[in-house]
Amino acid sequence: MSVGDIKNWISVKRILHCLVLATIITAVSCKRSGTPSGIDILGPTDDTAEAANLVASANEDLQKIKVLYKSNENKREELKKALEANDVDKVRKISDDVVYLINDGSDNGKSAADKIEKAQEMQINDDYREYLRLKEESLKKEMDAFEEYRQAALVLRNTYDPKNTAVRDKVKDEFKNRSENYRSIMESARDYSKQANELAKEALKKQQE
Repeated sequence: MSVGDIKNWISVKRILHCLVLATIITAVSCKRSGTPSGIDILGPTDDTAEAANLVASANEDLQKIKVLYKSNENKREELKKALEANDVDKVRKISDDVVYLINDGSDNGKSAADKIEKAQEMQINDDYREYLRLKEESLKKEMDAFEEYRQAALVLRNTYDPKNTAVRDKVKDEFKNRSENYRSIMESARDYSKQANELAKEALKKQQE
């Protein structure tokens, strides 16, 4: 995973979170303005504030992932160099590090996804619900992408043998294919993030009009 991927991934989530919170705050401050007593434009039993707390907690999980990946941001390049040098010890050691790294990150990713899913089940306005759906889809795609990378690392760790040309080439090809799948799925995740970002900005714009 490149440094750019990490920064883009986290920065987009921070932007989305801030925009949505701004939208929520604006909506809450404007609700009931001009409406009959007992009617809430966000719903009769609105859970938006509680849902926002869940999303904030989910973002804390994502922050933990950022720390894990930032501390190991050079693993991908190190692995490429080790493969080019046919250094079996380094390949297996780095691959092992990557596997455990992604395992830890996946636990936090699942925790974040569970919280976002729970928030969607609450009484919230339609724009916020759609925002959360897009955010969840983005997170699921990211987890799928990292699973591809984890599987690639597992293959290298368990079967890489530079002395066996046929096995070596097969393993390298699988690593290359899974790495390409990783990048492709991450692009899809970013598309969902972009949609969520645009929705949040549009909702904020409506509240300001």
